[in-house]
Amino acid sequence: MIDQKEERKKTSVSDLSLETKINIKRYPPSPRLQRKGLRTGMTKQINTFVEKNNLIPKGSSIVIGLSGGPDSVFLLNYLATLKKEGSIKNLIVAHLDHEWREDSDKDEKFCREIAKKYDVPVVAQKLSDLAISLKFEGSKEELGRNARRHFLESVKKEYDADLIALAHHAQDQQETFFIRLIRGTSLSGLTAMKPKHGCYIRPLLEINKKDIVDFLEKNDILYLIDPSNISEDFLRNRIRKHVIPALQKCDDRFDVKFQKTLHRLQKTESFLENLTKETFENISTENKGVFYINLKQMLNLNIVLIYRILVYWLCKQKVKFPVSEGFLDETIKFLKQPGSKEHQLHETWKMIKKKGVAHIQKADSYI
Repeated sequence: MIDQKEERKKTSVSDLSLETKINIKRYPPSPRLQRKGLRTGMTKQINTFVEKNNLIPKGSSIVIGLSGGPDSVFLLNYLATLKKEGSIKNLIVAHLDHEWREDSDKDEKFCREIAKKYDVPVVAQKLSDLAISLKFEGSKEELGRNARRHFLESVKKEYDADLIALAHHAQDQQETFFIRLIRGTSLSGLTAMKPKHGCYIRPLLEINKKDIVDFLEKNDILYLIDPSNISEDFLRNRIRKHVIPALQKCDDRFDVKFQKTLHRLQKTESFLENLTKETFENISTENKGVFYINLKQMLNLNIVLIYRILVYWLCKQKVKFPVSEGFLDETIKFLKQPGSKEHQLHETWKMIKKKGVAHIQKADSYI
């Protein structure tokens, strides 16, 4: 006869139906369990990471993107604890229904229920109701990211919040690294996601997914499993299922060593970012918001630095451009040609050379 106690241990909350999860009133955990969670080494690790990167200044108002999955539910638990302690002024849950599944509305219901249990306001919206025109360019993942970004930023504006919290963790970092490696990227791309980028913060970047799920299971906190996270139609899922486990099997130190390597790449990138900024300031002058570049000084630099300065320059001028080596090579070729005086590199702007100096002219300023 099967031991009933052992059988219950095998039944994870992730195995329950959505209707069952919503009807169970065990979440959030009791105050006793919350206090227990706060004393875990994992929570101390998050606190140290947050403080080191100055992610959550005291009194912040934060919007959290909640899908209902384990990562975002765990982050909600963590942030709700900070709010209860007074470290956070306001916390707002934001849920976007992508409508990619017939029953996706049940995810919204679950998110509303769990937000209610934590006593925080929730804003939920369907992708089809977003006041934005989204162009599909072959990547469903990219379309989803752009939609979420627009939605989260609109909620931030509505509630006058300071930050948007995302639940990316250590394995998300690994997956992002290999996605960019496969598709071809720069050093900047290989540094993967940053703890803070603009108004976005990622407090869980150094926390392992296994530890997140273990915490939720031990504290009886319910969460959802999105079937799209299993489908091998997506490159990220194929990397998650095949590449990462293979590397972990090759060497059980992979997770720790990967994180150390990523830190070294990030330090190198930070140094190069500062060098690029200093060099740009030395070889450029600014007049009424237009930056003029000394071509002789720029073209005498190492090609790696030239690439970076070009990107920095275009970003400073807030113009659209394709981030590709081919585009940058075309731009450099034009800058080196002695006869050419201007080049229409994009429909909204062109580059002009005169007496050894180059600048960007936007279409709205054409004579």
